[in-house]
Amino acid sequence: MKEKILFAWSSGKDSARALHEIRQAGQYDVASLLTTVTEGYERISMHGVRVALVEQQAEAIGLLLEKVYIPIASSNENYETAMRDTLLRYKAQGVTGVAFGDLFLEDLKVYREKKLAEAGMAAVFPLWKRDTRELARSFMAQGFRAIITCVDSQVLGGEFSGRLYDEQFLSDLPPHVDPCGENGEFHSFVFDGPLFSKPVRFEKGEIVVRDNRYHFCELLPA
Repeated sequence: MKEKILFAWSSGKDSARALHEIRQAGQYDVASLLTTVTEGYERISMHGVRVALVEQQAEAIGLLLEKVYIPIASSNENYETAMRDTLLRYKAQGVTGVAFGDLFLEDLKVYREKKLAEAGMAAVFPLWKRDTRELARSFMAQGFRAIITCVDSQVLGGEFSGRLYDEQFLSDLPPHVDPCGENGEFHSFVFDGPLFSKPVRFEKGEIVVRDNRYHFCELLPA
């Protein structure tokens, strides 16, 4: 009998690739996608994507979407309490762990493992320490398609927001920017690929700058 896990879903490319790896390996039974939503905004935290689009992703993937709501300008304590309550509820249903699309940030990995251990659960990292340039190219080769939803203009030009994540995007990236944006340089939204029964349809809206730093590309359900 396969172990039941949750999958931490950001709506972006590393999440999609990690979930695809898990499904291909066949070791785990994914009970639900798990995502955090900012109350009032109805958007995925950090990526800024509307919940309606993430719900379409989950439907196309064929999994339930568990939304953990956190307040605007939430403290870390608020986040941890809300997440712990959700994890314990799933643990009571036989879920033993959570999988993540993290690539190489050691402090983040340690933090996730510590918090899950406190809930009596394990952390799974299917892409850990994989070469990010190889991951980026194989993501495209496998037929995934993504769009850049947020750019940190302190490390990457705001004009990259709203672009497709493709070979041209990779070739235009400055050398100091990770090809998968693992240091927070950019975030993405996956709208098609081998996980999906159908593409997620959307329209591009305006670019909005927040905190005089983050360039968000508005995505509207089509």
